[in-house]
This record gives sequence, C-alpha cells and structure tokens, in this order.
Amino acid sequence: MTVPSLGKDLLGLEPLSREQIQLILDTAEPFKEVSERAIKKVPALRGKTIVNLFFEASTRTRISFEFAEKRLSADTVNVAAQGSSVQKGENLVDTARNLESMRIDMVVIRHPSSGAAQFLAERIRSNVINGGDGMHEHPTQALLDMLTIRDRFNRIEGLRVCICGDIAHSRVARSNIWGLTKLGAEVAVCGPQSLMPGAIEELGVTVFRRIEEAIEWADVLNVMRLQLERMEAGYIPSLREYYRVFGVTLERLERAPRDVLILHPGPMNRGVEIDSRVADGPHSVILDQVTNGVAVRMAVLYLLAGGRPELAEAAKGDRGGGA
Repeated sequence: MTVPSLGKDLLGLEPLSREQIQLILDTAEPFKEVSERAIKKVPALRGKTIVNLFFEASTRTRISFEFAEKRLSADTVNVAAQGSSVQKGENLVDTARNLESMRIDMVVIRHPSSGAAQFLAERIRSNVINGGDGMHEHPTQALLDMLTIRDRFNRIEGLRVCICGDIAHSRVARSNIWGLTKLGAEVAVCGPQSLMPGAIEELGVTVFRRIEEAIEWADVLNVMRLQLERMEAGYIPSLREYYRVFGVTLERLERAPRDVLILHPGPMNRGVEIDSRVADGPHSVILDQVTNGVAVRMAVLYLLAGGRPELAEAAKGDRGGGA
C-alpha cells in the first residue's frame, strides 16, 4: 500500500484525507518516548532552520513548537511580529521572503487573519505550518486532541465527541470537527445560540442546546475557552450566567450515564466554562494534551521535512542528537 504524503504544507485538516490524518497520529506515537528520557533530543532535523512567526501572543503553541523543533535538533528562530508594522498580506510576504533569503526551511505561522497561512504558503518555497489563523483552523491542536482521545480509548471511530462553548469564533473547534468526522467519530456541538455559527449542521454535527444533554450523550467533552472579550460584545449576559447554564461542573458529570473524558485546549477560565474540580479531576486529560502536543508537532515537522513514517521509530531511537 502506498504511504500517503502530507505534501508541502500543513494548513488545516479540512483538505486532508483520513489516511493523512492517521499518518500524523501514527508517526507521533514513537516520538512520545523522546520526551520521557534523560536526553530529550534526536537528530532527525539536524541542519534544518525553522522560523516561528507569531503575529498573535500564544505561549502554549509557540513553546510546544519550539520544544518539538529543538527535540528534533533543528535550529529555531522566534519572530514576535505582534505590535510591529507588519499589518497587510503584502508585508507578511515581504517578511517571509526576507527570512527565506536566509535559507530557512520551514515557517510556523500564527496570525489573526483567516487564510494567512495559505496566503503565505502559496508565495514561498519553504514548508508552512499553520499554528492558528483567525477563526479558520488550528490543525496541530486538533491533532493532539485526537491523539489524546485515541490514547485513552484505543480508537476514534464510533466515539461520541461533543465540542462545548464558543464554536462560532473557535478555530480549534473547526479543526476538531474536520478531523474527528474524517476518522469516524460522531461529533456534536453545544453552546449558546449567540456563539454558534450559522448552518453548523451542514458540517455533519449534532447540535445540543443544553449542556446536560451533551454530557448524557458524549464519551468525550472538548471544552472550548470562552473568550472574555465576547462579554463586551454582548454575546452572553454574564460570566456567572454562562457558568450556570453551560459550565461543565462536577455535579453535571456525576449524573452522566458513563465516565466522560474531559479535554480543554487551554488556557482555561476556571469557574466559567469549566469547574476546577473537573479540570483537575480523574477524567481530565488536559495535561496529557500538552504532552501530546509536542509529539504531534514533532511528527508534523518530521513528515514535512521528508521523513518516512516507517523510519520514525529509528529516528526516535537514535540518541546521537547532540549538536
């Protein structure tokens, strides 16, 4: 059987096939062990230069990518463009072309505009990885979510996964919907009508209006962060009201007919979308998501650099990644 390729870039999960998504998850598995050993480094990307070009603040995603790059022995450069004069697409391309003239190999970009990663990928030769673009997609976050789910259930196909909270503005929710449905999960969403996209059912998801119904139905809840700036725009009456109606609380989970796995992409608003007792409780795999994020990003970097999935185990096992 022919092994699928990711192509030049990773811009989102919508254009990927089931086989390509599976390839990334399977390739991430052997890289998990690298983070557990004394010397957390392999030489798979030695000699490669990767630029992390972040136009939005994002401590978790940027650090996770940087860990992944350094554990593969790549040279990394962090460019924080937030607050700079880079505002328009033309200037974005000028910045990337200037970096590319320094013979870089990959760019990880995070940008507040939807489509920025694809815009860049079409104009430079280097590999481009979407670290989150506007309200479009955040593919590596969804991949690490799926890896975490698969770790617990040994499968994704047939599971019921409900994404809760602000769906309308969430790139994480969109990537999860694309990825999970392609891997055979049943996907639902739950949240206030004001935070639900129009025609969401067209994506093949079930819509729940009450969090109690979602919890009763689901095997997995992926709880999205409520962006507090939505309060000022009047999307919800108050944080207290949101928690009362849609908060994932211990009391609600205790009434569920089965144990429900809890995910959250972070950062969390404790006491708003999720109860601290849930976030820190036995059904939460939030810290596992962080750990898996490094392995998934290592897999994406490795595959885009031309690494062969069957050699990932060998690459992981080589402890000669000193320099």
